[in-house]
Amino acid sequence: MTYITRAVFAAASLLLMLLAIGLVVLGLREAAGAFTSSGDSSADAILDTLGYVIVAIAVFDVAKYLFEDEVRRGSERRSASEARRSLTKFLSTIIIALFLEGLVMVFKTAREDITQMLYPTALIVAAVLVLVGLGVFQRLSATVEEKVGDDDDAEEARDEGRPAHPARTRPERAKT
Repeated sequence: MTYITRAVFAAASLLLMLLAIGLVVLGLREAAGAFTSSGDSSADAILDTLGYVIVAIAVFDVAKYLFEDEVRRGSERRSASEARRSLTKFLSTIIIALFLEGLVMVFKTAREDITQMLYPTALIVAAVLVLVGLGVFQRLSATVEEKVGDDDDAEEARDEGRPAHPARTRPERAKT
């Protein structure tokens, strides 16, 4: 069953990577078409291309995350700190993509119809909320790691067949 799951995740990540490349090609083709035709659509085409590339980066990062965490590592046991770092890296890319897409939408909306500025603003507010949520997650998970970290270390040592180091302690953090 593990091989089937890995194969499905590998196929999904490959498909997502191909779709991300397709978005970049589509954006470049649209921009090239706008430059070759006459009119005032060059700025819009550039903003559209930028939007395509931003979404492509986010999709590509999702594919990379799936491949690295589900295909390459499989069902290996990971520590809480490793899972936190992986999730933080993944969400950071998504947050950056949300902010950039919101910025692109602000520029497009300001050029077209300023009364529609609510939608780009809502996207930027959503990105801020995701960023705040990531910060809360980081803080809470770091606190939990401090409390249960030694238990995880001893359990990992036992699983790997090496002796646990009970004398090893973590330095206490200064209370502020």
